[in-house]
Parts: sequence; C-alpha cells; structure tokens
Amino acid sequence: MARSLFVVCACQVPSTAEEWQKIADDFLARWNFPMCVGAMDGKHIMLQKPTLSGSTFYNYKHRFSVHLLAVVDANYRIVYVDAGCQGRIGDAGVYQHSAMCVALEHNTVDIPSAQSLPQTEVLVPYVLVADDAFPLKSYIMKPYAHRGLNDMERIFNYRLSRARRVVENAFGILAARFRVFRSAMEVCPSKARDVVLAATVLHNFLRDRRAAEMSTAASESADIAERDSLEVPRGMAQLQPCLQKATMNAKAIRNKFATYFMQEGQVDWQWNVV
Repeated sequence: MARSLFVVCACQVPSTAEEWQKIADDFLARWNFPMCVGAMDGKHIMLQKPTLSGSTFYNYKHRFSVHLLAVVDANYRIVYVDAGCQGRIGDAGVYQHSAMCVALEHNTVDIPSAQSLPQTEVLVPYVLVADDAFPLKSYIMKPYAHRGLNDMERIFNYRLSRARRVVENAFGILAARFRVFRSAMEVCPSKARDVVLAATVLHNFLRDRRAAEMSTAASESADIAERDSLEVPRGMAQLQPCLQKATMNAKAIRNKFATYFMQEGQVDWQWNVV
C-alpha cells in the first residue's frame, strides 16, 4: 500500500523507560488501566478536492481528506503524530506503514519490559489501547468482538473504551481550539499536513501550560469538568476492522487483562455495564 509523499511524523515521542513509565502511571491513576503507554486512533482532516488527485484522497465518508494518526497520553498530550497520508487509507493501513509500527515491533523507543499487574504476579507487556480498526498485538489491546460477550469480556471492553477515550477527546479539544478543522481546508495536502503538525505542537504547548497552572492552583476540578463535558466523536465506528489475525499470544495477554479487571483490578463502577 503506497504512502503519501506528504507523510510526516512529529511530536516528542518518549525515548526512555522512565518517560513511558510516567505515562503508564498516569493511565492507571486517572483511567484505571494498568500498563498502558498511550491511546491510539486516527482522524480524517477534510480538504477541498486536491487538483489532479483523482480518488487518491477520497475517503469512506465520500469526502477528500488527509489522515492523522495519533498516540495520546493520559492527560490529552499528543506524544506521536503521523499526518498527511491519503484519506482513502484506513487507520490500520496508516499504522502498519508508520514509524510507530516499526518502533513498536523492534522496541526502538525503550518501552519497559513486561511487568506484573498491580497486586499480582501476572506478567504482561506495556500496551497501547485502540479500537476495532487496529490489529490485536501483544503491545496493542483492542476490544473483544461485540457478539455474544460474557461479563468478563464486556467489562474489559468498557475499561478499555474508558482509557481509549482520551485520544478521541484530544481530537475534540484540537478541533474546538483550532476551528480550521471544522470545515474542509482549501489548501493542498502538503499545506494541510503543515497545519496539522503546527496545531499538534500548539496543542501540547497549551496542555503543558494548563497543567502548570493547575499545579500552581493545586486543583483538578477544571480538568474533570472539561473531561466530563466533551462530546466523544463517534464517526470512527464506521471504519472497517483490520483483517490481520491476532496471534495466540496477543489473545492470551488480552485475557490476562480481562481476568485482572474481574479480580484484583476491579472497581465498583464497572459493574454498571453488566
């Protein structure tokens, strides 16, 4: 599958085990999902039809776009972004041809090795959380198929969805703050890529400044209000799921997380979905 010439990766990807561990600690503290080093999802950035592009940038929504793939931490900061791929390519295709995929396959970004889940001796690797559009891997957790779920699988899906929501909310914050994303850009794909990358850098700057202000004020009430009031985008549910088969090891790891959420890792509010 061909990649766009305009694909660019940006943002400061964590490069030490300590930085990844800090993200995992935040996901556990804020979203009750252990061993998670990021939430991953894709978003279409709409364009006016590029000149002489044919159907190259024509997406499943029957509009023209470039693709934004992002990994977000527990505080809505974008730690990885791949922008500029043709809109006709889905989330899984963009991911499988991204620098992040190569880095995760070979662990060139120093993600810590497998550790025990809290209060247990069950070893699991650090993972990203994602939706059905992505492949299930030992380092990517996605929901169980939404058919004939038992209580354990239903609770796992709920806990994963709660953690994964941060990336959708980050996209919502980005679009609310930079209104250029609310309509089709009248620029060429390479210019659209530049706009996306600039916006993600500014987004992180503003998140960092806001975090510093909150630390000074010693209050998290504003962040809680923002999180609860955000409208979670639902359009991505129409994406076709990745056809790549999950390995037995990846399925076993997902089962370990699911079992943990039913035992040592359970929280009272999760039973509301059963």
